[in-house]
Amino acid sequence: MTAGDKPDLLVVCHAAPFLLADLAVDHRLHNLFLAEDKEALLADVGGRIRAILAGGMQGPDAALIARLPKLEIIASNSVGFDATDVAAANARGVIVTHTPDVLTDDVADLGMAFIIMAPRRIAESERYLRAGKWRQGRMDLGTNLRGKKLGILGLGRVGSALAKRARGFGLEIGFFDIVPKNGTAYRVYGSLLEMAADCDILFVSCQGGPSTRKLVDGAVLDALGPSGFLVNVARGTIVDQQALVAALREERIAGAAIDVFEDEPNAPAELFDIEQVIMTPHIASSTTETRRAMADLVLENLRRHFAGEPVKTPVTL
Repeated sequence: MTAGDKPDLLVVCHAAPFLLADLAVDHRLHNLFLAEDKEALLADVGGRIRAILAGGMQGPDAALIARLPKLEIIASNSVGFDATDVAAANARGVIVTHTPDVLTDDVADLGMAFIIMAPRRIAESERYLRAGKWRQGRMDLGTNLRGKKLGILGLGRVGSALAKRARGFGLEIGFFDIVPKNGTAYRVYGSLLEMAADCDILFVSCQGGPSTRKLVDGAVLDALGPSGFLVNVARGTIVDQQALVAALREERIAGAAIDVFEDEPNAPAELFDIEQVIMTPHIASSTTETRRAMADLVLENLRRHFAGEPVKTPVTL
């Protein structure tokens, strides 16, 4: 393929160098995410753009989609696509793809690690040791997992994978999901509040977007109670962040482990000095193997589209 034959692709998200290098083989790249003058770039190349590389947290809105008359496909390098206005894309006949399945195990692994770490106070004990406090005496006791109740919000790919892991640790598993799940061996709750009131650990693994924004609010956290833990590896927007800060500070829940935040890459400073919080910078899928698999799926979807073939993993609403 000559340079003149390559379709123009607009990058609107953070992307690993190896993915950009691979994309550049068959596309002319224009990096809007890194551009100092975004308006100038769009004025120059907007009329030629046929594809967009998006991410879970950065994607095109309706206004950007409307400025790209030749846009054909938006390839999201994420299983989540809440940053992309899929409805606006569909109205234009623009295909949207994402990267499901390939990151399920890594996200579930981190979720299980959090479920172990928070009740056992592992991160807190590591800080306790580094601060030299062990010489002053032993730290407070943690809580074990056996026989505790795990409530899963969203029994999709990650939620199901997490449930399989959790059973090996002796946890009793239940879930709440707006989509009916047939044939499951787990307890089904009629509402999120009912589940939060009954479980010891609330695991958030539902899809982000407007329909789930602040779904886990102050009432849900109060139902979880002073012995309950919140674990979120899904999207920061699902949890009311200020309600979470208040619940932790007032010890209305026992602790939290969170990999995602409402306004990434900004984590709320109010959480930094709360000992019973574990925080990581959205690393759930951050392994070499998974990021390579995600990149390969992005490339395959683009290759298929421009070859006139059906894409492999389209987003369907």
